[in-house]
This record gives sequence, C-alpha cells and structure tokens, in this order.
Amino acid sequence: MLSLRSVETFYGKIKVIMGISMELKGGDVVAIVGANGAGKTTLLKTIMGITPAEYGEVEFQGKRIEDMDPYQVTRLGISLVPEGRMVFTDLTVKENLEMGAFIRKDQDKIKGETERMLSIFPNLQKRLTQKGNYLSGGEQQMLAIARALMCRPKLLLLDEPSLGLSPLLVKEVFLIIDQIHREGTPILLVEQNIMVSMKIADFAYIMENGRMRLSGTPEKILKDQDVREFYLGEGKGRYVSRKDRWKGKM
Repeated sequence: MLSLRSVETFYGKIKVIMGISMELKGGDVVAIVGANGAGKTTLLKTIMGITPAEYGEVEFQGKRIEDMDPYQVTRLGISLVPEGRMVFTDLTVKENLEMGAFIRKDQDKIKGETERMLSIFPNLQKRLTQKGNYLSGGEQQMLAIARALMCRPKLLLLDEPSLGLSPLLVKEVFLIIDQIHREGTPILLVEQNIMVSMKIADFAYIMENGRMRLSGTPEKILKDQDVREFYLGEGKGRYVSRKDRWKGKM
C-alpha cells in the first residue's frame, strides 16, 4: 500500500531523514518507534507532502506522491492525525468533524458518518456543541482521530497519539485505534511508547537519528537486547500475543 525508497528530507541544509526505505502492506498496523528527535514526525510530514522529500521515492497504491501537495495526498486517501492533536479550538466538536469531511463529494452522507464517529467515540457525543478548547486532552485526541476518519481514508497516519495522556486514557485511545484497524483501516503509527505500540502492531521499525535501525515483528523487536535496554530497561520487556493484548496492565 505504501512504500518509501531511499527517502531523504532536509530542514534547510540539515538532513533529517537519511535514506529511509520501508513498506506498509494493506490491512496492517505498522509502528515506528523512536525517541524525541529521531525524525518520526518529519517522516510522516514527508509522506503527506508537508515537508517534501529532496531525494527518493514515496509511493502510495502504485502512485508516486513525493512531489504532491498535502491536499493532493489527502485526496488520494491518506489522512494524518498530527502530533499535539491540532483540533480547531474555536470550532465546535461538530464543526471539527465536518471539517474532516471537506474533501468528500457525497455531502448527503456526512450526517451518517458523523453519527458513526460518535458511536466510536461516545465521549464526544455530549460535547458536540462545545468548542475544541474546552475539551480535555483525551477528548481532543479522540476528536483529532475522528476528524481524520471523516474523509474515509485508505490509510491513517497517527503521530504520537499517547502524548500527554494518562495511562488510563492511553489504554482507551489505543483500544479505539485497535478497533479502527479491525474495521479495515490500515494504520501507520508513530509512537515513543513502545509497549502500547507493539500490542497492536503487525510490523515495526525502530528509528534513530533519521535512520531505521531495526525492523521486524513485535516479537523480534521486543526480544532485541538493545531495545530492551534502551526502551524498556533490561528484563522488563515481555511480548504479549495478539489474543492476550489489552489484558492486565499496560
């Protein structure tokens, strides 16, 4: 569905993405894990055309997109939930959801799609007429995800959905993300929290200093000694099988 080949991205003269190649197959959740400054957000911006690739190729469903503008990438079916949520704080929850559907031509079905989002995110139902700046951090994150889903994306990009949330809210948000995936939306997930990422991922990459350092299944990632030491602390990593995910503590 999505492939990057030898992609390089710069901020001015500083190279931030250094020859990255990766793939996402249709139906998968692919996680990109790394510390602050690894280049994860820049990678998503490169895919979206916000920060264009200077070199390399970005291909979505067989179509080259590295030279496209963000609105063109969105129209092809990629939707981004940005880091920090970035909801429209002066608009109501309902208006935020409507903004998410601005590219759709079937405007007669927007109401039904809004109702579907409210069934997935019931916390937003009672906030429908409230402005975005009155929502809690968790509610804003749910609204940001719901807004991105309003255009019925073929691929959903999530940038640090756990950022700034309590452990209880992180679990709630990731349960919803898992539900979205099970209902058929492929997801490219960027996260610092490796354990929650591995609970829903089919495949994962470890990113450091603009490069992919390691890739593989969650089992492989969590068995790697460097990952265990750097991200978990030696002895704390334990892979949880898909059928047992979300049972017990995070």
